[in-house]
Amino acid sequence: MVKNKKIIIAGPCAAETKNGLVQVVEGIHHYVDVIRVGIWKARTCPKSYAGRGLKALSWVSDLQKKYNTPFAIEVGSREHVKLALQYNIKILWIGARTTANPFSIQEIAEELRGSDVELWIKNPIFPNLDLFHGAIKRFHLNHCNKLKIIHRGFYDEFNTEYRNSPRWDLLHKIKKSYPSTPIICDPSHIAGQRDLIYPVAQQALNNDIDGLMIEVHHKPEKALSDTKQQLSIKEFINTLTKLNLK
Repeated sequence: MVKNKKIIIAGPCAAETKNGLVQVVEGIHHYVDVIRVGIWKARTCPKSYAGRGLKALSWVSDLQKKYNTPFAIEVGSREHVKLALQYNIKILWIGARTTANPFSIQEIAEELRGSDVELWIKNPIFPNLDLFHGAIKRFHLNHCNKLKIIHRGFYDEFNTEYRNSPRWDLLHKIKKSYPSTPIICDPSHIAGQRDLIYPVAQQALNNDIDGLMIEVHHKPEKALSDTKQQLSIKEFINTLTKLNLK
């Protein structure tokens, strides 16, 4: 594994087939510190692809052992957490929609109480930092202290350049509030399209971010979700080469 000075996280938006997931893992595991993959996807439309669920969880568990690389998956409920811990998933993350729901956060925090698992918290979908602070506090109160923050941008109906507005001003406020907590930028969800991922990632690094989480798919043009913002394996490696990761 390449040891970067910045934390590099990458992988598909969602697991679709075991073979496709294996192709991505084989292509990127030398370049990353953690592999991300969606198992359960919180989708706005009920007809959108929502992940393979428990079936894919077994794929992730097997690949985590085979490649001796930690995997991170999104959880949105108490039941998700129970299953993830059962399959020994190393890292869990809270999605932007879930962060905004105090009921969901409370039950997840209670389920994780006493666990040593690492937890990442994405900023809420709307630019309300009180929701963010509340979610982080709920985990702290339940003794979940191995935390990282994910900056994935905020919904903005007037923004035409990005899928989600980066709001670097709010990033600085978050950093000031949690100076000892690593903050990872998710340029894929900010950019919304692959040709903007590099400049957003570099801007995040210029803002002294601690790492990057980038979506990578073996065939992005055929992905079942986030088609426009996933890089191919080759594009991902080329992007890392161009970035100033020092």
